Amino acid sequence: MPLLLPPMPDAPSGDDLVADPARRTLLTGLGALLAGAGLSLLPRGASAQWGEEPPPIDRPTWYDRPRRYDYPPRSNRRPWYPQSGWQNRQSYPERPTYSSDTQRWASRDLNVSIQRYLTDQRERGRVATNERTAWLVYDFTSGRFLATINAGLPYQSASMIKPFIALAFFHKVEDGTFDYTPFRREQMENMIQYSSNRATNYFIGLLNETSYRSGPAEAEHTLKRRNPGLFRGTRIVEYIPRSGRTYRNRASALDYHRFLQALWYDELPYSDEIKRVMNLPNRDRVFTGAREIPHGTLVFDKTGTTARLCGDMGILVARGTDGRRYPYTFIGIIEKSRPTSRYTLWKNIRGNVIREVSNITYNHMRQMYDLV
Repeated sequence: MPLLLPPMPDAPSGDDLVADPARRTLLTGLGALLAGAGLSLLPRGASAQWGEEPPPIDRPTWYDRPRRYDYPPRSNRRPWYPQSGWQNRQSYPERPTYSSDTQRWASRDLNVSIQRYLTDQRERGRVATNERTAWLVYDFTSGRFLATINAGLPYQSASMIKPFIALAFFHKVEDGTFDYTPFRREQMENMIQYSSNRATNYFIGLLNETSYRSGPAEAEHTLKRRNPGLFRGTRIVEYIPRSGRTYRNRASALDYHRFLQALWYDELPYSDEIKRVMNLPNRDRVFTGAREIPHGTLVFDKTGTTARLCGDMGILVARGTDGRRYPYTFIGIIEKSRPTSRYTLWKNIRGNVIREVSNITYNHMRQMYDLV
């Protein structure tokens, strides 16, 4: 009797590839048992074959939402005149006066005013002999520098480098290398508003994927190639360390100013988005606590702080009694030669020094343009 072979099976259909529920239960239990013994039944990614949605490809495995501070809006941190009808000053109480020493340093030359104040602060020990400073104020209305003290020298950048990283990323978005996804928008806000080091390293890591260079080197290369002349003293050589002690990235006050000037005139890709995140409420040193600067002043800034550096760079848009806006850049940097052993006290005192120079600058601008 001839031997009859069984018919060849047909190629499995899509329905045949779906695991039987009973078999799936058995395999799941067996997999858990083997996992407890340090073994694995399924290859990596096999769970995706069972219909589970894979994680977003642009979401790093280390992602953890940073702690959010309850920042009130900038315009509400210093009540004064209401936003509506502020031109009619007779309708509201007189502006409150503060015990400020700003008039003591006043001069027709803002450089001289700042130098007088710094000399006093050094005599009081609030700026030490082993600390150097840099200051720059530029008035967009007149097109003149009002103050330039050590403005061309490179200093540690700390977190003030983060808007530069944002710009390098947006150059890649502009040329189609990356998409600006909702997740990346959230990370951009974390990097600028909350100064998240993890978010910063995420964007540097993306830049690393586009070149044989390291992420920091690619960021610097992109900035200098796409913006000739803007970042002359900028050096980006490291990710933000886990400790946050980033001392090697550097930039000058002039670099910050050139970046801010190009940003103000929308000469950079995604200028509106960069301005939006730099305008989000944060703990700045040019407006918050600078009590001479009134309610309604617009601020676009980024602070930087380490155990060796305290700084802030940004654009302030003051209001005149004529209803016009008067924008100016303000950059203040205090750098210590060695890390301080009393970090919180040190950065608070130096932050207040920057705030007082911001007060001096605003009063100088008020004399020029009759600001509110």
